[in-house]
Amino acid sequence: MTDMYQLTMAYSYWKSNRHESPAVFEAFFRKGPFHGEFAIFAGLEEVLNYLNTFSFSPSDITYIRTLFPETVDDAFFDFLAELDLKNVRVRAVKEGSIVFPRTPLVVVEGPLLACQLLETAILNLTNFATLIATNAKRMRIAAGASKTLLEFGLRRAQGPDGALSASKYVSIGGFDGTSNCLAGKMFDLSVKGTIAHSFICSFDVADLSEDIFNLNGKPFWSSISKYKEELGFASASESELVAFATYAHALPSNFLALVDTYDTLQSGVPNFLCVALALIDCGYTPLGIRLDSGDLAYLSIESRKLFNHVAARTGKYLKHLKIAASNDINEAVLLSLNTEGHDIDTFGIGTNLVTCQQQPALGMVYKLVELNNTPRIKLSNDASKITLPGRKALYRLKSHDGEALCDLILSPSDPPPVCHQKFLCQHPFELQKRCFITPTEVESLLDLVFSDGIIAHPTHSLLAIRERVDATFRTIRSDVKRLLNPAPYKVSVSFEKYEETNKLWMKQVPMMEFS
Repeated sequence: MTDMYQLTMAYSYWKSNRHESPAVFEAFFRKGPFHGEFAIFAGLEEVLNYLNTFSFSPSDITYIRTLFPETVDDAFFDFLAELDLKNVRVRAVKEGSIVFPRTPLVVVEGPLLACQLLETAILNLTNFATLIATNAKRMRIAAGASKTLLEFGLRRAQGPDGALSASKYVSIGGFDGTSNCLAGKMFDLSVKGTIAHSFICSFDVADLSEDIFNLNGKPFWSSISKYKEELGFASASESELVAFATYAHALPSNFLALVDTYDTLQSGVPNFLCVALALIDCGYTPLGIRLDSGDLAYLSIESRKLFNHVAARTGKYLKHLKIAASNDINEAVLLSLNTEGHDIDTFGIGTNLVTCQQQPALGMVYKLVELNNTPRIKLSNDASKITLPGRKALYRLKSHDGEALCDLILSPSDPPPVCHQKFLCQHPFELQKRCFITPTEVESLLDLVFSDGIIAHPTHSLLAIRERVDATFRTIRSDVKRLLNPAPYKVSVSFEKYEETNKLWMKQVPMMEFS
């Protein structure tokens, strides 16, 4: 899993006998996704699995030969066939950590050629994972902690791999379940689902079967008909009622009805209530309804009013009934619903979640920062694309109440920050932006995760990673986490690191001349 330009560079490194030069690469992103300030780092476990099995098979070598001109030295392919990662070390931020722009997330150290070949795979395995986890977390914030969030994106995702990745990583971002059965099997996720419009449209009155007349030894269809007459729901669709009754009879403990096939308030909700009341009489507990079109805020409020009205009329307890909503929900819709007011308990979100329509790519990059123990810098007319040179250590400085104050980038030779001692934190590129921070807690963020050709890092369940997301998220200030116009989070360097960057910058920038 690599790009052709990685292989052409690899050949050139090898041909010029530079392939064993000690190098350091870093993966990071330059700008927070979705116009926000933070991201949730994800995909590390997949990176480690990739590193742990890295090799070129005989069929790989055969194919790669066809990609190069015949003039290429044949010994290069023999070299690739024997290539391993025993001399590569990888340090990384813990998966599920809240991370910020410019901080190194994955640091790869080792022979230049081997490290270069890892670029595409590392970016592929972390870019989308981080983006989708962050998107899910933002939707969790917008919906509120008390709401149930379900991922319904399998049909709209970018192929089966995109769908599985989405289902996996939305779970660490805060979603409660998925409709994706394969993801449920592979990742031990909660799987949810009821019926679609096609099921309801497939029924007519003539499809009423005697099989549903009784349920659990008690009259079922006659009870439904009785409630329809008593509650004055005569205008509700009879074929929809047959569909609801048939489904409820088949799965009486799973009855959540899709109520907008014909008319939500005049047919769908009344028919649901008739079947729900009959289920209660038969000893079962109906779940609720799903709204999939129209004004979701208004329809949810009016549906709840109808629940309460019927409960008062019949003396049945209906406060447990849930209202779920779907239909192109995104972060903006969730925020709008909260502003307008609604009575929705569960959101089913598909397209906008799994495709990240608001921002379809994170833009994480992989840059060379050191070669032969000498710092390297990438310059650009765009200041945001300038890299911070050299090998790095990364720390998070926290206050007395555990709140994150700053992420601090140092050179490994710099003395690390010490608790209760004042430390100068400098903006990476702007000299006038600096401050003193006296941390109560100092957390080192980069762990050794791969060394000597093996994983040096215990794997974690998705639940454990989700718990890390929640724990780390609580340490971030609320103004940094807010979805609209967040406050900037300080990512700083030591003054020594700033000077190193500035000197290298001045050395590398071409000097213009005028006459």
